[in-house]
Amino acid sequence: MPVPKNPFKAALAKGETVFGCWLGLADTFSAELMGTAGFDWMVIDGEHGPNDLRSIIAQLQVLEASDSHPVVRLPIGETYMVKQVLDAGAQTVLVPMVESAEQARQLVRDVTYPPHGDRGVGYALTRAARFSQTKDYGKTADAEICLLVQVENRAGIAALDDILGVEGVHGVFIGPADLAADMGHMGNALHEDVQAVIMDALKRIRAAGKAPGILSTHDPMTEAAIAAGAQFVAVGADVLILSHGAQALASKWKSHKG
Repeated sequence: MPVPKNPFKAALAKGETVFGCWLGLADTFSAELMGTAGFDWMVIDGEHGPNDLRSIIAQLQVLEASDSHPVVRLPIGETYMVKQVLDAGAQTVLVPMVESAEQARQLVRDVTYPPHGDRGVGYALTRAARFSQTKDYGKTADAEICLLVQVENRAGIAALDDILGVEGVHGVFIGPADLAADMGHMGNALHEDVQAVIMDALKRIRAAGKAPGILSTHDPMTEAAIAAGAQFVAVGADVLILSHGAQALASKWKSHKG
């Protein structure tokens, strides 16, 4: 029996645009709720969300019942972390702060079984292989793994063409906040200089045959990114949705206090 198909990877390969949301609350109940909202994909955030391997696994489990494909973002592109989340059942991995083709090539090896990669062959013990029930896991897993790398500083932008030349990288996500900070515009990803770099990068990624990605909660920027070729587009985050909604509700009714 082969591994399940990766609908996210298939959609990107077809040139489709898919819309997602960030999960930063690190909670199964809120992840399950968000999974019912209708987004195509969800990022379980291990970089800025207070997640560990067990909380990531728990969210993978609850999202399995939804139509939202889970994308696991690691805190850093360490080989052992990549191996752990793949064995936990993640089929799509997002790795922050990729700055060179050398980094990208190692990440490709990390998500790939021998003889072409370095991923450890212990799948009989793993959730990914349904605890040895997916008999052909080792032979079929590579084809359904989707590797997304984040380019989010000037070094990454300078190396973008080299990164795009690495076979096995399926998508490149441009990180607006970190890029803006590195360009000297902390907190202002909408600065015209930052926007120019972002939109140019998205066009270059698409032209190279990779899927471009972005996170934007600003509708005009989102529309511009889609026009520039963005395919996997995150349009919100659970933390922001809850925080902004709660603040607005509190402000609305506190204004009635006499």
